Amino acid sequence: MSQFVELTMYQISQLFLLPTLALIAALFLYAFWVLGEFIVLSLRRRSGKGRQLVTQFRAQPTLSDDDLDVLAHKMLENPRIVSRVMPMLGLVATMIPMGPALKSLSDGNLADVSHNLTIAFSAVILALIAASITYWVVNVRRRWLTEEILEIQLLREVAA
Repeated sequence: MSQFVELTMYQISQLFLLPTLALIAALFLYAFWVLGEFIVLSLRRRSGKGRQLVTQFRAQPTLSDDDLDVLAHKMLENPRIVSRVMPMLGLVATMIPMGPALKSLSDGNLADVSHNLTIAFSAVILALIAASITYWVVNVRRRWLTEEILEIQLLREVAA
């Protein structure tokens, strides 16, 4: 019975390798998309544009501080999730091929060991790079949005 449970758990875990690798690849590309958006926004901010919350406030001056806070969180939500989830996905993508790698090692099949370890380490490297990019972008954009909220408060004080 114990062997059946262990074998079933092993087989189920192996089913998650391809979806995890596909998700890592997609989110890796997404991280570079976020970086591109960040660079464009940075260039726009240098020219005095690209202040998303200020633009929203000018379009809807009745927005409350809570509404602006929700908008700011919404703007950062996806990259923030990616920055938190990618290290976990990298760990999952590292651990799944380790089982077959260890089995291949005990069987003396070094080619399979090498193949599985290549998958494991490549996946974790891509995941950590994507997490690093999105983490950095989220933190800088969080500061920008906070600065915009302060600017909006000043605009309200001047108007009052």
